[in-house]
Amino acid sequence: MISSPSSPHAESVQKFALEINSVHKSFGQVGVLKGVDLKLGIGERVALMGPSGSGKSTLLNCICGIESMDHGEIKLGGVSLNDMSPKNLEQIRRHSIGYVFQSFHLLPTLSAMENIEFPAQLVDMPKRERRERVEKLLDAIGLSHRAHHKPDALSGGECQRVAIARALIHLPNLILADEPTGSLDSDIGGQVLDLLEDLSKEFQVALLLVTHDQVSTRICNRVISMKDGMLV
Repeated sequence: MISSPSSPHAESVQKFALEINSVHKSFGQVGVLKGVDLKLGIGERVALMGPSGSGKSTLLNCICGIESMDHGEIKLGGVSLNDMSPKNLEQIRRHSIGYVFQSFHLLPTLSAMENIEFPAQLVDMPKRERRERVEKLLDAIGLSHRAHHKPDALSGGECQRVAIARALIHLPNLILADEPTGSLDSDIGGQVLDLLEDLSKEFQVALLLVTHDQVSTRICNRVISMKDGMLV
């Protein structure tokens, strides 16, 4: 088992991995998020579905800090992000969130091992601990034999498995997965979903899965629909 890293909120008593309270976001005169409320328990897996333009990606962007919300509150691991300095926001998000993208977003000049290790370097994890975690995760995703291959030498399914391991290396409270099987065929996509479910259970990491695919929701405890900037 990989031990949990130290983080700014490690000592706090946590009930939820993520709390979203009345979050609003507009672009110009267009309201994109209109009072979103959502809570994810520790280790809970929630699927977020809805048509394009319903606000799903904007919500993820507000959680991870790509977009700033207009008003409302977001808590990660029981810690409110409101009124934090940019430096503290960056630190807590680096510790608390792992992100899995549809298009993998692996660094092309780094090997599979180095891509997985990179987020742990950003949170100043000691080198020996980083390497031990990378080895365990490579084994967990079945890619120990591909550790030194760069992304262009890996299949799409292998790249996505590396991306999942990268999201977990620092044991965040929460993984945000934005259409993680969208560029994979159904068989490989199913394997990736199984891996996400297994690792979420093993490490008690909450998962917020944005998907258009009803089949992908099978790994989740709850399915929530989004329409016109609101959860339905």
